[in-house]
Amino acid sequence: MKQKLVVLSGAGVSAESGLKTFRDCDGLWEGYEVTEVATPGAWRKNPQLVLDFYNMRRKNVADAHPNAAHYGLADLEKHFDVTIITQNIDDLHERAGSSQVVHLHGEIFKMRSEKNPSLVYDIHDDIQWGSKAEDGYQLRPHIVWFEEEVPMIPRAIEIVRQADVFVVVGTSLVVYPAAGLVNYVPSFVPKFVVDKQVPPCMRMRIHNLTKIEKPATEGIQELKDKLMELSEATSLQ
Repeated sequence: MKQKLVVLSGAGVSAESGLKTFRDCDGLWEGYEVTEVATPGAWRKNPQLVLDFYNMRRKNVADAHPNAAHYGLADLEKHFDVTIITQNIDDLHERAGSSQVVHLHGEIFKMRSEKNPSLVYDIHDDIQWGSKAEDGYQLRPHIVWFEEEVPMIPRAIEIVRQADVFVVVGTSLVVYPAAGLVNYVPSFVPKFVVDKQVPPCMRMRIHNLTKIEKPATEGIQELKDKLMELSEATSLQ
């Protein structure tokens, strides 16, 4: 039986593939305020702008490639039962070979009815204004916007609660409810954080924590070495 390794990944993983992080240092996403392109109000105010924005993001993701961090996490499936819970909307984890990926904030290569969230379709081209779902309502990006519920959170909580090892990589843990997942990890479970700057909330009051302050592409290799040491030690007990 392989140990259950749960990874919470964020924008820092995809940034090294050339994808802009959700919130850059200037507080903008590709030059836009979040309120202009990533809220239900933005959709009501200017749906064409929102569609154009995500159509461009889809092209950006299609042109990007997985990096060493994505491949390193996928490679861990040789030794662990790995589930990646990602805040990223791209598919780079899947393209690198990870077989169990939960997308908390939606997926750029999917669209859905603006009325019925269960009517979801694959999309690799542009979503056009006037394109309708089978219920007759406009199709919108299958993205969880600010002010919307995160439907995958209950599933993510259950996964985290069952973790034998928990890893946080490439996220500042400032966006909730995703950031709160760390609170559901049992205290006795070994925890690792990989980031250029360890999130302040993980610097204290976190039991069994190992910090790797490096970019994801460098830090994942160090993480793999530490996880193999942990696995070997566990097997000897």
